[in-house]
Amino acid sequence: MQPNEIAEVLNRPIGRELLARDLTRLAYVAKDGTPRNVPIGFTWNGSQIVMCTSKNAPKLPALRENPAVALTIDTEVHPPKILLIRGRAELDFVDGIPDEYLGATSTYEMTPEQRVEWEAEVRSLYHDGMVRIVVTPTWAKLIDFETTLPSAVEELVRQREERQHG
Repeated sequence: MQPNEIAEVLNRPIGRELLARDLTRLAYVAKDGTPRNVPIGFTWNGSQIVMCTSKNAPKLPALRENPAVALTIDTEVHPPKILLIRGRAELDFVDGIPDEYLGATSTYEMTPEQRVEWEAEVRSLYHDGMVRIVVTPTWAKLIDFETTLPSAVEELVRQREERQHG
């Protein structure tokens, strides 16, 4: 998929809406060769998905070995809106708490006092820093079940139209 095609998908109103959410599912291949799919907070910086995790997270050795990932960002209503993204994970070990981590959690409902306590807990827990998992999309698909469908369903619709008109 070409960068302009990816940008076109991500810049659609539904794409922008989904990229403004705070949770994605990160799929990757674990060190034992089996698939994993984990929910993780994220932010979209306009060109990359940024997720943050602890330096001892089990996903890090797996991502170093095989950086190919898939992300799903979706809604919980019917019909769902779904944004599928593929890319390669780049790992960035940082001192302190990345701004993206604090930004990704800014939508959590907390009083100002709770937020201060939460941030103090985060800084205490991750005192030796965190890892930014940065994914630049190399492929993207938007499914809204109104204007776009899963590719297998699109194929069935095409086959049905051929049968009816053919």
